[in-house]
Amino acid sequence: MLQYAIRRILGALPIAFITITVCFIIMRAAPGGPFDGERPLPPVVLANVRAYYHLDKSLIEQYFIYVGGVLRGDFGPSMSSYDHSVSELLAIGLPYTLTLGFSAFVIATFIGIVAGMVAAVNQNRWPDYLLVLVVMIGVIIPNFLMASILQLVFGVYLQWLPAGGWRAGEITSLVLPVTVLAWPHAARISRLMRGSMIEVLGTNYIRTARSKGIGQRLILARHAIKPALIPVVSYLGPGLSYLLTGSLVVEQVFGLPGIGRYFINAALNRDYGLVLGTTILYVILILILNLIVDMIYAWLDPKVRYR
Repeated sequence: MLQYAIRRILGALPIAFITITVCFIIMRAAPGGPFDGERPLPPVVLANVRAYYHLDKSLIEQYFIYVGGVLRGDFGPSMSSYDHSVSELLAIGLPYTLTLGFSAFVIATFIGIVAGMVAAVNQNRWPDYLLVLVVMIGVIIPNFLMASILQLVFGVYLQWLPAGGWRAGEITSLVLPVTVLAWPHAARISRLMRGSMIEVLGTNYIRTARSKGIGQRLILARHAIKPALIPVVSYLGPGLSYLLTGSLVVEQVFGLPGIGRYFINAALNRDYGLVLGTTILYVILILILNLIVDMIYAWLDPKVRYR
C-alpha cells in the first residue's frame, strides 16, 4: 500500500507540472495585461513595474523564474493586491474556503447516504418518489440561481438568515452557502447510494441472510452498507473537489472572504501570479483527495489489491 501511494504521488508530479505550464501559457496569451487600465501609466513607471514583475523578460525566462519560485514554495507577488504576496492571500482565504467546502461535504455525504438507503429499502414507495423529486431539484437548478433564490426568500423576505457576508463565530452566516453547495452533492450521492444498495440487497448472500431470519437492520449494518458504499466512495474525491472549486461562485454571490473572490478578481485584473497560485492549490487538493479515495477503496473491498 505504501509503495502504491508513493507511485501515485510520483505520477501526480507530471500532472501538476503540465497544469502549471498550460495555465502559464494561457494567462500570458490572453489579450491585455495586469497594468492596462483606463489611465495608462507613464512609460518610465510602466517600465519599472514590468521589470519588478519580470514581465520585461522573454516568456521562457518568465516561465523558469516562476517554476523555480514554486519549487521553493513562493508563488510570487500579487499584481493587484500590492500589500500582499500570493501566498499571503491564499493563506487568508483558504480557511474560509475549506470551512465552507468541508462543512458542505460532511453534511451532504451524511444526508445523501442516509437518503439513498431509505429510498432503496422503500423502493417504488412514497419515500423513494420523494427522494427522486428532491434529487431532481438539486441537480437541475444551478448553484448561482439557487443561491439567489435562497437569498431572496430567507435573507430578504423572511429575514431569518443573513443574505451575505461573514460574521466570525456565527454559524448562521454559513447556513445558506452550505445549503447551496451541499444540495446537489447530496442529491448525487443519494442516487449512487440508492442504486448500489438496491443491487446489493438483491445479491445471493443477502437472500441467504434473510432466510436465516436475520432482521433488516442487522442485514444493512453487517452485510449491505459496506459493499454499497464502494461506488459512493469513488465519487467522494471528485465530489469534494467539485465543492471546493464550486465554492468560487458561491463565495462571490454571498460575499464570503474565501479564495473564490480573490480568484475572480485576479482573473478580471489579469493578476497572473494569483490566478496561477489558486490553480496550483486546487490541483494539489484534487490530487491528494483522489489518492485518499484510492486508499479507502482497499479498506472497503478486500478484493482490491494494488501491486
